[in-house]
Amino acid sequence: MPPRPPDAAPPRLYRPEEIADTLGCSAWWVKDRARRRLIPHTRVGRAYRFTAEHLAEIIHLYEERPAQPAQPAQAVAWVTEPLSEPGAQTGSGQPRRPVVAPATRLRARPPRRQQQYGTVA
Repeated sequence: MPPRPPDAAPPRLYRPEEIADTLGCSAWWVKDRARRRLIPHTRVGRAYRFTAEHLAEIIHLYEERPAQPAQPAQAVAWVTEPLSEPGAQTGSGQPRRPVVAPATRLRARPPRRQQQYGTVA
């Protein structure tokens, strides 16, 4: 980091609660990650403080990219048919909706418990 000129104002320091509000997480998460040195921070005494650069780096660290490239546009077929009954049309024509084939069929799990109240013979 380049040295600051002596007459420049110090950077604004944010508390963990402010960072948590911005990130949409808990202050405990922010303090825990700072304590474990997983996110950039500044320690002032025993308090964790963050600059705007720290916040930008935290966002960059936890950014996730798609594992696979986006599917081509031909993968979804569009069908023009009404979403409600045929007599009730909305707008200027029939609405369009995507038709997507189901990926897998879901099956119910067997119950965890055996029959609770068995019959006594």
